[in-house]
Amino acid sequence: MGKIILDQMAMQRALTRITYEIIEKNKGVEDLVLIGIKTRGVYLAQRIANRLEQLENVSVPVGELDITNYRDDIEHDSTDATLTIDNNTDVSIEGKRVVIVDDVLYTGRTVRAALSAIMDSGRPKLINLAVLVDRGHRELPIRADFVGKNIPSSQKEKIKVSVTEIDGKDAVEITK
Repeated sequence: MGKIILDQMAMQRALTRITYEIIEKNKGVEDLVLIGIKTRGVYLAQRIANRLEQLENVSVPVGELDITNYRDDIEHDSTDATLTIDNNTDVSIEGKRVVIVDDVLYTGRTVRAALSAIMDSGRPKLINLAVLVDRGHRELPIRADFVGKNIPSSQKEKIKVSVTEIDGKDAVEITK
C-alpha cells in the first residue's frame, strides 16, 4: 500500500479542470474526438466526454486505442493498432481535433506509440495530450497539454492509478 496522492474527489476535480481546459483551448467541442489509451486512459476519456456533454450539450466521440504493436520496447510482428471510436471503426479522425487521454505520462514512449498509431489511422487537424498524472522522467520530447496533477517522483517509485470501473475505487497512489 502506497501513499494516496489523489483521492476520488481530487481525481474528479482534476478531470473537471482538464475538461474546462479542453473546451477553452479548442474554443468549444466542435470536431473534437477523445482517444483513450487502453486501459485506464479509455475510462478517463469517457469521464471527460461525459463532463463535456454536461457542459456543452454535445456528445463527443470517444476512441479506444491499443498501442501494443507500436511500442518500441516490445517484440511484435506487425504494426496493427486497433483504434475504435464509440465501438464503430467507421468514425474518421480525418481533420478532427484529437485529444489523446492517458493515466500517467512517464517516459513518453506510450504517447509516441499512440501518435504513430493515430497518424496511421488518418490525418487529424491537431493532436493534444491530456494526462491525469505527469510524473516526469521523459526520454522523448513529449509534454502534455492538459495535466491533472504533476507528481515529481523518483525512478524507483511507481504511480498506480485506480479507476472504479476496473479497480473498484478512484485513487492515485505512489509506492516505493
